[in-house]
Amino acid sequence: MMEFLDRILCGDCEEVLKEMPDNTVDLIFTSPPYADQRKKTYGGIRPDAYVEWFLPKAEQFFRVLKPTGTFILNIKERVVNGERHTYVLELILKLREQGWLWTEEFIWHKKNSYPGKWPNRFRDAWERLLQFNKQRRFKMYQEAVMVPIGDWAQERLARLSPTDWVRDESRVQSGFGKNVSNWLGRKLVYPDNVIHMATECSNRGHSAAFPVDLPRWFIKLFTAEGDIVLDPFIGSGTTAVAAKELGRHYVGIDINADYCRLAETRLQEVQPRLFDTLRVEERR
Repeated sequence: MMEFLDRILCGDCEEVLKEMPDNTVDLIFTSPPYADQRKKTYGGIRPDAYVEWFLPKAEQFFRVLKPTGTFILNIKERVVNGERHTYVLELILKLREQGWLWTEEFIWHKKNSYPGKWPNRFRDAWERLLQFNKQRRFKMYQEAVMVPIGDWAQERLARLSPTDWVRDESRVQSGFGKNVSNWLGRKLVYPDNVIHMATECSNRGHSAAFPVDLPRWFIKLFTAEGDIVLDPFIGSGTTAVAAKELGRHYVGIDINADYCRLAETRLQEVQPRLFDTLRVEERR
């Protein structure tokens, strides 16, 4: 496995991964080319052929991922002939047949999305991040992504009713209850599954770059220092940059030679920044 670590590998991920040992990767975070998109760089996979194209690659993902690992798939359905195509939904069902557990779905809200409309819809300001696992028990470090409790707590927690001190059943009998007193004295709380981040404004020569904070958030949530992060559609190298900055190993794969060179250049730029950070910490 050592020959794969901290490298950008140029080739079809389906073929490259066949050389990688079983059960070696802790996290797969990736954003494959969407259907009918990036035709100049990735050929543009038709929506009706997308599931068939993706499944053999997912089979290799399943093989190399550790039983305790997680697979995060950033993907979005597209509009065809005025309606949403179902290839993402079809892919989820087929991945479950392949053995994956569809554990969770995160939504990336793009805070800086421009307004816009089409005759029958408005502009998308979100994308899916689908979480898949090989088993129900997997590594997860929820405390690593806690957030400030927020202004709501100051007023809401100032006056608690008797029912706020117990797990009070919902008035509409929904089956959900909450003990509001659990949040007394807390400065940090767990986030929800909607991630609010701006898109990457400077795309560094790649047509679909996402912000480095996006893989960084999931790397912190699902891996520990020294773990291995795989991005089989590495593009401009964003996932590898996030992994390296957080002290994880990375494996990046892309079929486009220009993007492989771009990713390697970005990673070379990260090293001096990490060295400067370490020197600052040593002075402290």
